[in-house]
This record gives sequence, structure tokens and C-alpha cells, in this order.
Amino acid sequence: MSDAIATIVVRFLPDNLSTEARAGEPLLEVANRAGVTIPTGCLMGSCHACEVEIVGGPTLCACISGVPGDSPEVTVNLESDPLW
Repeated sequence: MSDAIATIVVRFLPDNLSTEARAGEPLLEVANRAGVTIPTGCLMGSCHACEVEIVGGPTLCACISGVPGDSPEVTVNLESDPLW
């Protein structure tokens, strides 16, 4: 029997929009499905234009990261860089 969580609720702050996702699903695709635009640059994780904070967890580059699968709900705090 697997300990993987089948469906994860992903909430995006500051707009408090949410959608369901699978663990490992690309974060940019999940954000798009929720109607959230995450700014991107290189799409390779080098420029950090797409950095988001997982509340209670790490800061990730959304372009190369999947939805964490260790909790039934994940909150993503969008950080914006005024230079982008």
C-alpha cells in the first residue's frame, strides 16, 4: 500500500485561488489551471524569475518544480520581483 496522497489541494496566495493536483505535477501547469500566472524567464531554473514560496517549506523555481506530495494541502505564496 502506498503512502502517496492521491489529490492535493494547491492554494495560491495572495489571491487565495486553489485547484486540485497530483504529487509531482508541474507547478506552472497547476497554477495555470487555477488561473494564476507565475512570471517566468529562462524556464530552466537559472534566472529565478519564477520563484515561489511553499508556505512552511522551501522556496522553489516553479518552472522546474512539481507539486510536493507530502501533504493533502499545499499553499504557494507568489513572490514578485519588481525588476521582471
